[in-house]
Amino acid sequence: MDSMPPMLLKTPKTWSQQQLAFRLHVHPEQQSGFFTFERRRLLVHAAKTALAATLCWALARAFGLHDGYWGSISAIIVLQSNVGSTVNASRDRILGTIIGAILGFSFSLFGVLPWNYILAVLAAVIVCGLLGLRSSSRLAGVTITIIMLVQGTGSRWGLALDRVIEVMLGIIVALAVTTLVLPDRARLRLRDGLAQEFLVLGAFFETILSGFHGAPASDLPAARADALAMLRTNNQLLEAARLEPSGGPGWREGLSMLSQFGRSLYDALVALELAVQGSGDEEEGFATRLEPALGQLAADINRGFHHVAKCIHEWRFNVPPPNMNLEDDIAQLEARMDAVRHTGIRFSQAEILRAYAVQLHLKQVARLLRASRVETSHAVGEAARTEESLTAPEH
Repeated sequence: MDSMPPMLLKTPKTWSQQQLAFRLHVHPEQQSGFFTFERRRLLVHAAKTALAATLCWALARAFGLHDGYWGSISAIIVLQSNVGSTVNASRDRILGTIIGAILGFSFSLFGVLPWNYILAVLAAVIVCGLLGLRSSSRLAGVTITIIMLVQGTGSRWGLALDRVIEVMLGIIVALAVTTLVLPDRARLRLRDGLAQEFLVLGAFFETILSGFHGAPASDLPAARADALAMLRTNNQLLEAARLEPSGGPGWREGLSMLSQFGRSLYDALVALELAVQGSGDEEEGFATRLEPALGQLAADINRGFHHVAKCIHEWRFNVPPPNMNLEDDIAQLEARMDAVRHTGIRFSQAEILRAYAVQLHLKQVARLLRASRVETSHAVGEAARTEESLTAPEH
């Protein structure tokens, strides 16, 4: 049996990946000039948009379409920064155009303006909503407006059919350009974003613990906002990546699983943030009796965030973090908690409960962090590839 090929996520390193590699000590930092990655990406997207619009205009003239500029408009609208987003926008536009063309032609057969037009737009919004196509409702309304209100030669049915053909032309050209001309894959952006997400979550974790035995960090709200913004951005990329073809075995499962673990870790960190509130005044509190086990677990969690980010960056998850074992850290913390439990009578109930809550949330974060690497390794098929490589006959 042939070994399963690795996930096809190879691409020249983007600017953000270069910065990530520097933070992970994988590659030295590179100085960026005026043409940074984001500016080059903007120029490429602009060139692809101009190319798609021009091709649509030329093809419309070649096929004798009277209003061929609508194809160029469609291409400009649907061509996004990556393949998955373009597919998503194309789907919304073609469905909205078809629904709008059918309703626009149908309602033009009876009644007079403006009542039949009002009913057609109302029906389009309702139909798109019931079909779960809310993003297509505006495009359906625009198509109805063009068919029913724009004066043109020929029948309404011919106008509706022309509009569908023109939009289809624009979408086909946009999909061809975004796929064949310097394609930008959403899954590659998502892999990059997820690696940075774990680094941002690690920074959020470190900021939370900085107020455990001291004053709460002033940048805690900003760290929380950064983590939430990264989660939302990656969620949008995940929706676009699911629409992209190919990518190798397990890539969709791996990216989806990491996104889910990222959200779970964020929720656990918010709970930890609430647990440490009010602990800054406890210089010799009950939590200090949990040292050094508590501090060791916190330090390894912080290192674990960086290790998982590195695993995502290299897309290799079957490499355990060196010189650390989160399960051993948890076991040592639980043993320490049992050893000092009898001394809690000298401390306030609120202080003891806070220490219990903190250690519980730390254990939850540690287990989620470990599971994010181990379960993603299984999802992308690394365990199967390792077993096959061990059982494969030697040549």
